[in-house]
Amino acid sequence: MWLASPALPVGGFSYSEGMESAVDAGLVQTEAQAGDWLLAQLQLGLVRSDLPALAHAHRAFVDLKPVGAHAEADLLMQAKTAGTLQAANDWLRQTRETAELRAQSEQMGRSLLDWLRNGLHGQDARIESLAALPGAPLWPTAFALATVLAGATARDALLAFAWGWAENMAQAAMKAVPLGQAAAQRLLGRLAQAMPAAVDAALQTEAQDRQAFSPMLAILSAQHEAQYSRLFRS
Repeated sequence: MWLASPALPVGGFSYSEGMESAVDAGLVQTEAQAGDWLLAQLQLGLVRSDLPALAHAHRAFVDLKPVGAHAEADLLMQAKTAGTLQAANDWLRQTRETAELRAQSEQMGRSLLDWLRNGLHGQDARIESLAALPGAPLWPTAFALATVLAGATARDALLAFAWGWAENMAQAAMKAVPLGQAAAQRLLGRLAQAMPAAVDAALQTEAQDRQAFSPMLAILSAQHEAQYSRLFRS
């Protein structure tokens, strides 16, 4: 619950993930349109990309255990697991379709890494494994480790990630559309109903079946970089 909170100091509140551009383009102007937009983003975006990648990173961090008595076998397993983790993080970076979306995921990932280093689990060696990933740890990868350190199952980790995203997007809709508080709560209700099935689908997705294809979102995100007036960083 703590990790799903918008109060987590990673800056999620400062992003609209393309919604602000959708509002500017006249595509999202009502509560119903905002709900439709975010449901589509959940089902066509997160379910196919970030949530499966988070599940795979979660599994890798669980497997990154200290080397035991069978050192050679353990080292081989560690190397294989580290490769899986890096592949998931690399895939997330490569599939961010705009500079804004990549910058968002990198900034939030680095911020969560800093929070983990300064928190209750600062001595866990897996935190440095996260920090050592080439480039920067992406937001879903860092979130995966945070949930492992919190003792969460993969399913609970994905539900927390999806709920944290939904709350940030509801806040963005309140400011950008704009919506009132009651409308935002109804929007969250629609997303909450869809989340369990979305998470279950993501958990069944193999690494080779992940995909990132949201052309309208990519176009709007690119346009946002030069949007005349804006509240959000993406």
